[in-house]
Amino acid sequence: MRIFIIEDEIPSQRMLADLILKLRPGWEIAGFAGSVADTVEWLKNNDQPDVIFSDIQLTDGTCFEIFEQVNVLSSVIFTTAYDEYAIQAFRVNSVDYLLKPISEKDLLRAIEKLEAVTSDKQMEMPDMKLLMDTMLKGKMTWRSRILVSVPDGFIKINVEDVAFFQSSQKVTTAFTFDRKNYVIDFTLDKLHEQLDPDMFFRANRQFILNINSITKVENWFNGKLIVKTQPMSEEKIIVSRDRARQFKEWIDK
Repeated sequence: MRIFIIEDEIPSQRMLADLILKLRPGWEIAGFAGSVADTVEWLKNNDQPDVIFSDIQLTDGTCFEIFEQVNVLSSVIFTTAYDEYAIQAFRVNSVDYLLKPISEKDLLRAIEKLEAVTSDKQMEMPDMKLLMDTMLKGKMTWRSRILVSVPDGFIKINVEDVAFFQSSQKVTTAFTFDRKNYVIDFTLDKLHEQLDPDMFFRANRQFILNINSITKVENWFNGKLIVKTQPMSEEKIIVSRDRARQFKEWIDK
């Protein structure tokens, strides 16, 4: 089996590839991509793989935009944090899915289902257009609050009150508009999938920004941007040249 992995986080790419090869050492990882554009280019210039493992939310859109541009003949297993309605869409359309964080047990289940499906020569591939339409009719549920541990128990913070999330030395901290900060039990990768993309933007590997925290954006060298927030971050918030256009479009919605 030739495998192609669509995932915009490099550590997640490597972890999934390692898990797949652990369970099926004879399989080949044909390639990786982290965006709609890169995936479309790869699929148009290479033989299609047997199986695609695809995240839904990518750096420049959703994976469904790929299926609008390329006639994908590969089997597809989605990796997702979508709500129950969306998951039902996968079940109805005979597409498997893996909820993040991906466990070895769940991955094995998906692989075994894939092998059973592909061994049936009469089995039709799912209609990606139908799946996309079903998904879009559903209502996405975004995270609205976070439970935070404190010395004497727990408190709740609303995500709309968080100016930005920062990851440093594998610790994620929520910085609120009232200048408080809380260590939370989520990685930025996981938060990125659960936060409303109209309100929050993944600026880089260290920061997720609330649109209401941004006070100024300055041009920097090589097409990069520096973002000023209120409250201010102690570290520079830099948006790469590759993401600068997407960032500007997000602000200008």
